[in-house]
Amino acid sequence: MLDHLINVNSEIGKLKVVMVHRPGKEIENFTPEMMHRILFDETPDLWIAQKEHDYFAKVLKDHGTKVLYIEQLAAQSLTSPEIKNRFLERMLNESGYPKGTVHDALKAYLFPMASQKMINTIIAGVRKTDVDLKPVKHSFDDAEHVGYPFYMDPMPNLYFTRDTSACIGNGLSINRMTFPVRRRESLFNDLIIKHHPLFKSQHIPLWRTRNHYHTHIEGGDEEVLNNHVMAIGISQRTSIGAIKGIALRLFKHSHFDTILTVLIPHNHALMHLDTVFTMINYDQFTVYPGILKNNAISTWTITPDGKGGLHYQYDDNLKRALKRVLHLDEIDLIMTGNGDPIVAPREQWNDGTNTLAIAPGVVVTYDRNYVSNLILEKHGLNVITIPSSELSRGRGGPRCMSCPIYREDLKQQ
Repeated sequence: MLDHLINVNSEIGKLKVVMVHRPGKEIENFTPEMMHRILFDETPDLWIAQKEHDYFAKVLKDHGTKVLYIEQLAAQSLTSPEIKNRFLERMLNESGYPKGTVHDALKAYLFPMASQKMINTIIAGVRKTDVDLKPVKHSFDDAEHVGYPFYMDPMPNLYFTRDTSACIGNGLSINRMTFPVRRRESLFNDLIIKHHPLFKSQHIPLWRTRNHYHTHIEGGDEEVLNNHVMAIGISQRTSIGAIKGIALRLFKHSHFDTILTVLIPHNHALMHLDTVFTMINYDQFTVYPGILKNNAISTWTITPDGKGGLHYQYDDNLKRALKRVLHLDEIDLIMTGNGDPIVAPREQWNDGTNTLAIAPGVVVTYDRNYVSNLILEKHGLNVITIPSSELSRGRGGPRCMSCPIYREDLKQQ
């Protein structure tokens, strides 16, 4: 019996419960012309992607992890017609249809469905041809969608369940995503935490809600280093204002007292902190060398200032900053692709740095990043590889594809 439903006090404690999403119709429900809009670079093969994801889930289960699926949890949360109606109204509103003829047609199409079918359909996307609504020439309600095949966009990024929320200690942040195409995804997390039978009675602290309209944060930038230290990336997807907000709440209402922020380049290839830096053991980290310029990178350590505000300490040396906040004498930074100027960016592009620790020193990686995997093994890590020809096309690795809900606490922190 678990002491708490949510318990994540490190990146490396034995993983006991995780939330994932098995890729569905959504990852093939778009055209090349849509890829920029939906943040994809390629068109994955659904059948192979599902086989690869099933293998990933099996690896986790074989190592003692309970695997929960966000699409199933969401459907199980629709426990009454009232809850189903409120959820669908929010989804339609955030899809651009607060009211009007398109809203009414979509609701008439989706609401009568069984809960699981409705959730799956929303994730897959709703084409105009799915809905019984004859186009009205010069209709204002549909003006911005003329020539576009969807009323509701597919959600192909949802299999990266790391981003929409992050479990921290015994609570979590439900995140406002940066790009509009992904913002609806965290509605599932909000639904689950409020209405799923496993969660709704637990009085789980929310370190941040999705109802922030001027700042944004994503779970790929949130890393729990130990039971009082977090690392958060200042990235394309996470703003300084969001970091300040979550720091103030954590420092006031939890046992966390330190946040190490790391400034990384703001671009699609390096979208989150965990695409360039992840913790894999007590004193070992994977690092993409491209973020270090002459071994320097800007970091700020945030701590309480004793007056209800925040104190900042700047350091341009990542290793030194890590040793200070973790009280370690030495740190092993393991370079993606062995630091090779050709191999490193190739393997980082395919998420060679995005490792998932399922226990201290035990990591799940993509098999295609064989140079990085060999280096990890040479540094004493137990490396478990999973197939990745299609999953990697979404630009996310094993850490991206997993939202840890419960990790065993470390014996020494």
